[in-house]
Amino acid sequence: MVGVRGPGALTALLTCAMAFSMMQLFLLGALGPRLVAELDISPTALGLTTTVGFSTAAVLSPVGGRVVDRVGPRRCLVALLAVAAVALIGSAPGAGFLLAAVALGGLPQALANPATNKAILAAVPPARRGSVTGMKQSGVQLGAFAAGLPLAALAGFTGWRGAVWTAAGAAVVAAVWAARALPPDPPAKSTSAVWVPRGMIAWLSVFSLLLGCGIASVNTYLSLYGTERLGLGPTAAGALVAVLGVAGIAGRVGWSKVAGRPDRAPWLPGSLAVGAVVAALLLACSSSFRPLAWVAAVAVGVFAVAANAVSMVLVMQRAAPGRAGQDSALVAAGFFAGFAVGPPLFGVLAEAGRYGGGWLLVAAEFAGAGTVALLWAVRERRAGVGS
Repeated sequence: MVGVRGPGALTALLTCAMAFSMMQLFLLGALGPRLVAELDISPTALGLTTTVGFSTAAVLSPVGGRVVDRVGPRRCLVALLAVAAVALIGSAPGAGFLLAAVALGGLPQALANPATNKAILAAVPPARRGSVTGMKQSGVQLGAFAAGLPLAALAGFTGWRGAVWTAAGAAVVAAVWAARALPPDPPAKSTSAVWVPRGMIAWLSVFSLLLGCGIASVNTYLSLYGTERLGLGPTAAGALVAVLGVAGIAGRVGWSKVAGRPDRAPWLPGSLAVGAVVAALLLACSSSFRPLAWVAAVAVGVFAVAANAVSMVLVMQRAAPGRAGQDSALVAAGFFAGFAVGPPLFGVLAEAGRYGGGWLLVAAEFAGAGTVALLWAVRERRAGVGS
């Protein structure tokens, strides 16, 4: 992996791969007001696109993790970017193609965490893995920023299809970059399949499930909430998603660096989930005081989004030899399952005009995630004392 011309280039490439792995769904969320208006899609149907994409990712993740362990990260990263481009292109024709394209977009999501984590374990010294993981995980929020600001603004000039085609073209360029820059993978090798999470991986999977429910609801409906309840225009509402993305980048980089210290890492997921509860409560109050929505978007990024990156640092610290891809995939599968479940539940409330109740539901999901994480941390501390 050192053939990427240094750790900085590797980090940039992995960050780019993470951005494109979820670019499609962030773009659909940021363009939600335009899609609802132009394609006559209901808020519930908009949430269904997220459900289809992440259901596919959750189902494929365990298989994707095993594939990464067998064939190596280079092949999987090139495939990830190429499929992401095809999925984005498939979104452009209109509503009839949208669900099929979103389902295809589940494959890049399933490969993203296992492939990038495996690349880091192969090339990055242990002392730097926390910070590099935070940087590459921030790529997801970089995708959110790109969808919420430059691409949403571009849609104002070219239409939403122009923004989608632009993102697809960029993914093709990234796939070529990965194919040329990354060194060949070692020969494929067989690995034992692990389909059921155990131990810490099981705790993190449940934590990620609940965390994903809340984050996905915010990602999918924040822009629509801005137009329907806060009186924002489509571009300004998309900027809410961009603000969340920027805050998520800072949060993932900063907290992942802290999590690089094994003594602190177990306590971070629960602590960050508590901050995420406060962020959701601020959203619930923002219909009465609009500036709170911007504060809440920042807080969701700094706390909720960062908590997912910290969970990946924990996986890499504790992964069994040769199983980093599968362990990463099992935790990611929980996160994606949450992304599949959360938006439809929120969508029912949104269609009834009950956004306040929706944000309280998100707060409850974050509270559940925090409870799971803190219980696991207490268990870890007791086991450490007992040993």
